[in-house]
Amino acid sequence: MNDLGAPGEAFSDEMILAGIGRFLDELDPPPDDLVQRVQFALALEDLDVEVARWERLDTLAGVRGGGTGTITFTVSDLTVMINLTKIGKLHRIDGWLVPAGQYGVEVRVAEHGTSSTTADEGGRFVLDNVPRGTTQILVHLGDVSCRRTVVTPTVVL
Repeated sequence: MNDLGAPGEAFSDEMILAGIGRFLDELDPPPDDLVQRVQFALALEDLDVEVARWERLDTLAGVRGGGTGTITFTVSDLTVMINLTKIGKLHRIDGWLVPAGQYGVEVRVAEHGTSSTTADEGGRFVLDNVPRGTTQILVHLGDVSCRRTVVTPTVVL
């Protein structure tokens, strides 16, 4: 007899689904930090934000374990391009905003808090000493009276 029943016994839908569930749990379990990642992403739910799309490249350089890599995010009228450089256990994020402007830029890292800077008039910004972890970048456009916030999808550094 195997996990699905006796030889010759008809399989029910429940038995088949239970077997598939065990198979997936064993061979492709969810990441250990899945709950923390979801909670991190949901922490922005009280803000009025626009979520940028991740423009996929041929390779996912910098997203999973690489030392450097470039990622581009877009939303309606804003493009955010970042270059990731690993420096020891930390990262440096060099970024560019199009259209250019002196916008507030913030990086959130789960369990490490936030740090912020302001892009220069050319749209360039640098965030140094960014720790490893689930990361999002927020760009604050406009002044306090009509502020718009764009957030990138999470990236695991």
